[in-house]
Amino acid sequence: MSTILDGKALAASVRQDIREEAAKLPRRPGIAVILVGEDPASQLYVSNKARDCAECGFLSRRVDLPASCSEEELLEIIGRLNADAAIDGIMVQLPLPESIDERRILEAIDPEKDADALHPLNVGQMVHGDPVIWPCTPAGIAEMLDFYHIPVDGKTCVVVGRSDIVGKPMALLLLQRHGTVILCHRHTKDLAAMTRQADILVVEAGHRGLITADMVKRGAVVIDVGMNRDPATGTFTGDVCFDEVKDISSHITPVPGGVGPMTRAMLMQNVLTLAKLHMGLLPRH
Repeated sequence: MSTILDGKALAASVRQDIREEAAKLPRRPGIAVILVGEDPASQLYVSNKARDCAECGFLSRRVDLPASCSEEELLEIIGRLNADAAIDGIMVQLPLPESIDERRILEAIDPEKDADALHPLNVGQMVHGDPVIWPCTPAGIAEMLDFYHIPVDGKTCVVVGRSDIVGKPMALLLLQRHGTVILCHRHTKDLAAMTRQADILVVEAGHRGLITADMVKRGAVVIDVGMNRDPATGTFTGDVCFDEVKDISSHITPVPGGVGPMTRAMLMQNVLTLAKLHMGLLPRH
């Protein structure tokens, strides 16, 4: 029977540590979250982040824009936030409307205020193995591995999904920790043959129930990043068939209550780190 990796409890502990550390700083860390459009899931995510900010004692600024807003309007707002000394982290809630060039928007954010670590300069630092911050989901997964004393060094690590937000930086983080990394995606010929090699399996494919028990090596650590709404029940499920795989794996994350809360907690940690950078308490690269 697997050990369930309780991201919700761990995230609460992380937020408490952040609150205590932030209270000692000369000023409150500040974050601005930009939401374009009225996507219900995005609205919920942004509201949850505002609640996390309040719990951590951060200044939180929310910018709501209609889906019809122009790219230039959004760039102008980002420019103002880049120049605002009270704001340490800027996050643009994704996805953006198709009329807006997502890459251009992300590249407009000051790299030292890039709370999601998606700016090309921050990605380059990740590749070199010396980032100021990591993207929130990989950082949260790393925190869980540390808390549950799960070593990466020398382990075969399989990541399913190659997104810029999770898959690619997750592979880099595991590689930095001396894991042997296999990165799979939709063009991988025999996915099951790859996943069965994994000592640590991270899945972020966005396909409900993609990973079944026969695709998992006994004793593997299984990290499920998926968050898929079941149309029949309205409940959320992951990319892993939890009820099957929990009897095979040594450790597994539930959905919900696993990776999601840790992703939000790491956003707070990233903003705290950026605030320290701006206050001269951390060295610049």
